[in-house]
Amino acid sequence: MEDKPECSPSHTCLGEPPVGSNVNAPCLVVDTKVEGKAGKKKKKNKKRQETSGHGARQMKTLTSLENTSHQEKTQSAQQTSVRSTCDQSTQTESPLPQSVQMESNQITPIQCIHSLSTESKSTQTCETSFPFHHAYLGKSLTDQSIDEQATQSSSSSKQLTVINWNIDGLDTENVFARAKGLLSYLGKYRADVVLLQELIPPCLKVLQNVMKDYEFVLANDEGYFTGILLRKDRVQFLQSNIVKYPTTEMGRNLLIASVSFLGHPLCFMTSHLESCKSGSQERLNQLRRVWKWIKEAPQDQTVIFGGDTNLRDWEVKKLGGLPDGISDVWEMLGEPEECRYTWDTSINDNNEIPNSIRLRFDRVFLRTATEGAQLQPESMALIGLEKLKCDYFISDHWGILCTFSFRTS
Repeated sequence: MEDKPECSPSHTCLGEPPVGSNVNAPCLVVDTKVEGKAGKKKKKNKKRQETSGHGARQMKTLTSLENTSHQEKTQSAQQTSVRSTCDQSTQTESPLPQSVQMESNQITPIQCIHSLSTESKSTQTCETSFPFHHAYLGKSLTDQSIDEQATQSSSSSKQLTVINWNIDGLDTENVFARAKGLLSYLGKYRADVVLLQELIPPCLKVLQNVMKDYEFVLANDEGYFTGILLRKDRVQFLQSNIVKYPTTEMGRNLLIASVSFLGHPLCFMTSHLESCKSGSQERLNQLRRVWKWIKEAPQDQTVIFGGDTNLRDWEVKKLGGLPDGISDVWEMLGEPEECRYTWDTSINDNNEIPNSIRLRFDRVFLRTATEGAQLQPESMALIGLEKLKCDYFISDHWGILCTFSFRTS
């Protein structure tokens, strides 16, 4: 009888019936060719132990990340340049202005963390100089005129852009390349609101040091947690709230942020609901609580919830479907097949799960305001479908990119 991997508190759980594997399925077209596992370098399997939300091994991993970061930061201060430890052949980035270099040198924690994977030491050393700023801006930092034009164009749009993504922070494999890849997407779209799950402190510090144009609203600052990122020149933060789930065994909660967007009051919520098939009942208890807070939000606010719900379709049916007034954005847009599966092991092999499991774990809910202008969904797309050069995806989840527009009632 085949052994099954341990269940992960983030989501990685077998127990769902496998579906037919079809890498070329039309719903998920990957731009970069995805090789089969045959002939590839064996990846290190992730095995997470589940104890009160994150097991002893998880906490050891997080502690190791923080300790390694501190040690490397200390060593870096004694050197004239971190970049001097790398081969000259690997330093292909263009010189930066002095002011930018000073700011870039302050990006420590994840920059100075050695990868916990089986990569060679020489590779790890060179990865300490990853140009996170370049990844975020997507161009030369000296080309200010183009940047200003792009910012002005984006700032004048009346369309609301939202990204929802479980970034799988608990997986420390290829942490440098994945962090850089994440920043490239966040910089490319510069969404008005970013809803993230499975943040961890080292990754959070990198994002905060690079994404100075966003305000961070967090559900916690230790372990793994959720966050809401608000683009400062577009979204005005008003207040936030954290709702605890009283019976969670994984430390989960609901994060709420009230904001003003173009003069309209909006409410954003995110959560990482209880994981694994065995957590179904607790997950449904948490979902009921989420729906309750959505329904009870002020009626002049449009409420947008995005998160890793870990939901199976049958669980929603068990509760009698969505409550009146709350809609699933994917369903509102006609259930586009290319956006159906946000967790798809037939393509995404970060976890090396042998079965092909395709589920819509990540969902976006909407409750429109009953007064004033109403916000309606315009589009939805999955992001993060391209493999990185390190042969990993940014996360084992695809990200969701949604756009909304106002319509006068």
